[in-house]
Amino acid sequence: MAVDHYENFPVASVLLPAHLREPVAAIYAFARSADDFADEGDLPPAERIAQLNAYRREIDAIEAGESTEHPVFLRLRPVVAAYRLPLQLFRDLLDAFSQDVVKDRYADFAELMDYCRRSANPVGRLMLHLFNAATPENLKHSDAICSALQLINHWQDVGIDAGKPVPRIYLPREDLIHFGVSEETVRCRTASADFFALMRFEVDRARALMQSGAPLGRALPGRIGLEIRTIVAGGLRILEKIEAAGYDVFNRRPLLSGLDWPRVLWRAL
Repeated sequence: MAVDHYENFPVASVLLPAHLREPVAAIYAFARSADDFADEGDLPPAERIAQLNAYRREIDAIEAGESTEHPVFLRLRPVVAAYRLPLQLFRDLLDAFSQDVVKDRYADFAELMDYCRRSANPVGRLMLHLFNAATPENLKHSDAICSALQLINHWQDVGIDAGKPVPRIYLPREDLIHFGVSEETVRCRTASADFFALMRFEVDRARALMQSGAPLGRALPGRIGLEIRTIVAGGLRILEKIEAAGYDVFNRRPLLSGLDWPRVLWRAL
């Protein structure tokens, strides 16, 4: 489970069958580079959007059977063809990355979940297509896991996102209002009892969502099932570490350390 960059992607994990490591790496190269257009460097928004639009044109070219010289897409094209990957999933990712360029607040949880539907869920769906396991039930459980992972990443990074040059607050405005937490409190990284109560609520909601998708790890056989169970256990462990920090994500970013992995793997097994 990659937790330091494109957090919701199992990057060529040692748990994956060897023949799928290159397909996963090719998809990851697309997702990571597109994510960097949205989040990294100092380019103005218009140039970031232009870079993402160039990727959209490459997806359109794949659909139209046109050629390319772009290294990311030279690597991705044979994977799309071999596994008949739905191109809409790549477009959904690009839509989410574009949204990150222009949107830094969310009115309610439904709006945030729509973002997760495009920013995270395509990852799990692509994995299921690689494994020829994209049944309706598996897709539903995968969406729950991926959206939960996205939420967990948001909650461990509340302080980091608030401290960016253009502060980004994923905590839904309706939740801020309900718990009496102002945006100024988040931007100034002010720890308070109200903020901790809000974070407890968000952690509990992310845990419930993750647990609703966990049956996927038992439904799929062998190494892919173990991979999924490890991802689920890792996400739940991060939530435990947020709790152990007293929900103070301003002063401590919960991360999986070397000491956490034996526990995560034991739970997965």
